[in-house]
Amino acid sequence: MSRSSEHKYDVHVEQGVTVPMRDGVLLSADLYLPVESGPAEPKRAAPGPFPAVLERTPYDKRGTGGAGRPRPETGRYFASRGYAAVFQDVRGRFDSQGAFVKYLDDPADGYDTVEWIASQAWSNGRVGTFGLSYGAHTQASLAAANPPHLSCMFLDSGGFTNAYDNSCRNSGAFELRQVCWAFTQAKVGRDAAADPTVRAALEAEDLRGWFQRMPWRRGHSPLRWAPEYEEYVFDMWTRADFDDYWKQMGVCNELYFEGYADVPQLHMGSWYDPYTRTTTRNYTGLSPIKRGPVRLLLGPWTHGASHVTYSGDVDFGPDATVERGLGTDYDELRLRWFDRWLKDMDNGTDEEPPARVFVMGGGDGRKDGEGRLRHGGSWRGEAEWPPARTMYTNFYLQADGSLTTDPPTATASGTTYQFDPTKPVPTVGGNVSSGADVMEGGAFHQEEGPRFLGSKEPYLPLGSRPDVLVFQTPPLEEDVEVTGPVTVALWVSSSAPDTDFTAKLVDCHPPNEDYPRGFDMNVSDGIIRARYRDSFKSPEPMTPGEVYRVTIELYPTGNLFCRGHRIRLDISSSNFPRLDVNPNTGEAPGLSRRTVVAENTVYHDARRPSHVVLPVVPPGHREESGPDAGAGE
Repeated sequence: MSRSSEHKYDVHVEQGVTVPMRDGVLLSADLYLPVESGPAEPKRAAPGPFPAVLERTPYDKRGTGGAGRPRPETGRYFASRGYAAVFQDVRGRFDSQGAFVKYLDDPADGYDTVEWIASQAWSNGRVGTFGLSYGAHTQASLAAANPPHLSCMFLDSGGFTNAYDNSCRNSGAFELRQVCWAFTQAKVGRDAAADPTVRAALEAEDLRGWFQRMPWRRGHSPLRWAPEYEEYVFDMWTRADFDDYWKQMGVCNELYFEGYADVPQLHMGSWYDPYTRTTTRNYTGLSPIKRGPVRLLLGPWTHGASHVTYSGDVDFGPDATVERGLGTDYDELRLRWFDRWLKDMDNGTDEEPPARVFVMGGGDGRKDGEGRLRHGGSWRGEAEWPPARTMYTNFYLQADGSLTTDPPTATASGTTYQFDPTKPVPTVGGNVSSGADVMEGGAFHQEEGPRFLGSKEPYLPLGSRPDVLVFQTPPLEEDVEVTGPVTVALWVSSSAPDTDFTAKLVDCHPPNEDYPRGFDMNVSDGIIRARYRDSFKSPEPMTPGEVYRVTIELYPTGNLFCRGHRIRLDISSSNFPRLDVNPNTGEAPGLSRRTVVAENTVYHDARRPSHVVLPVVPPGHREESGPDAGAGE
C-alpha cells in the first residue's frame, strides 16, 4: 500500500459556513471538500463520505498556519488527498460570533464542532485535529472534553497541561510574552477592525518603551485601547496563586487526563519553545494511561520553526529540519499520521519509535555563511521519554565558582549578591514566542547587546554582572550528553519577604578564530518565586535571613557538551522582559508600585549542597542514532 494518500481529487471550497454551538453562538468555518477530478463543471461530489481534519484558530482561518503554510493551501492539500478539511475561527475572532475569552471557551466549542462535523453528509464520522500553538491548545481543550467522534490528534508546540505552571505563568512568575501576544492580537481584533482610531492608537504605542515603565495599571497600559485584551492580561498577571481560575478545563488539562480522549496523538515540540514542558508533560502524563498510541517529537527549534535549521544565532546542521532529518516534509508528516489513524493505511507509522528527539551538539563551533555558530546535532529514536538509561547526576556548586560532581566539604559557605528590581538581568534568548520585538527566543551568546531589551553599554557578558553567579566545570575531558528534564536544588536566604531565583544551563564553547572569546550558548533555564517554594496554592513569605531549600525546574533539553567545552550554571534573580520582575516587597508583582533591593544568598557547603541534577546519557548508548532507532524496543 502507498505510504501516504496521493493527490487524486479536485477541491470544492465553501467559505463562511456557520457551525452552531450549544449556546446558540455561530462560529464560522471554511470547508475544503474532495470532488471528482476532471474538466467537467460543475464538479460532482467525489465518492464519500470522507474522514475530516480540523484546525480551530484565533489567527484567521484564511491566514498562515504551521511551518508558514497558508491555511487555504493546507486545506487544498488535504482535500485533494481524500479528506474533508475544516478551518474554524474560534469564538469572538474574525468571522465567528460571541466574545473572545482566551482558552476558556475552547473545550465546549471544540466538542460541539467535532460532533457537528461528524453529523455532516460528507463526513464518515472520523475526525482528526491539527494545529500549531493556540491551534494545539484548542485540540487539548476539546480532548479534555472527550467528544465521541474525535479519532486522532497532531499537536504542534502547545496543548496545555497546566498553564499556571509552565505556559502563562512560570513557577509563580508571569510570562510577559502574554502581554506581547495580547498587544499583537488587539491590533487585529474586532475593536481595531471596527474603529480605525483604535487601531491607529494601538499602532502608535511604543511597546518596548512601556516595558521599561512597569508595573502598569488597568486603564494605564498600552492595551487601554482594547479593554478586553487588557482585562485578559491583568486577569492572568494578578491571579498569582493556583486557584480555581487556573484549574479550569482548557488551561489545566492535566486535571482531566483520566477522562481525556484515548485516541492516537502526536505531541510535537522543540527545545527553544515556551511549551516544551507542556509537550513533554502531555507525553509523560498521557502515555502511561492511554492506549493511544501517544508519540513525542522534539526538535532544536524555536516556536513552530521546524522548517529551519537554526534557533537564534546557532545553527544545528542540515538535518535539523523535519524534512531533512525525518525524511518527510511538514505536510506529509501530518498526512502520514492521519492516513494511519483516519484511513487505516499500513504506512509504517506503527513501527516508529515512541519518542524521536534531536540531540544538539557535535558541531565544529565555527561560524557558518549566515554568521551563526555551527553547533550541530542529530536525531535519535527512544523507546520512552525521558530515556530509561539516563543517569541523573548531581553537579555541585562550589565556593570557588566551580561545578563538580564532588559534594562540597566546607562547613559554612555561601555567595551573596544584591538583586535590584529596577536593574533586572536582560533576557538573551531562551524559550520565547510572541515577542513583538520586545524579546527574541533561541540560542545566543550570553552577552548584552542593543537587540536585547534592558542591555546597557558597553554590552558585556551576562556573567560579568555582580547579580549573576557563575559556576562552571573545567574543560570537559570527554563528551557529556544531557538529555531529559533538568532541575536545580538551591539552599538560599534573602533579606526580603519574597524574591526570585533563576537558573540557566549554558554550553561554553572554547575560543576559536571566529569566536576569539568563545561562545556561551544558553541551553535551558528556569525560575522559582520564593513564596511558592512549597506550594503554588498556599504561598508563604520568607523570614529574612532564614535558609530555605528551593527547587527550580528548567526546561527539558537534549544537548551534547563536547570535549573541551564547559558546563555552566548561572544563578540570579531575574530574566526580564521574558518574566515579570519580583519587587522583593512581598506584594503582588502585577500591582506593586514599590521595589526594594534584596540581599540574596546561595549556599554551597556540606550541610547545604546546592546542585543541578543533569540527565546524563551514558556514552555507550549514543550510537543508537537516526530517527528510527529505538523502534520496537
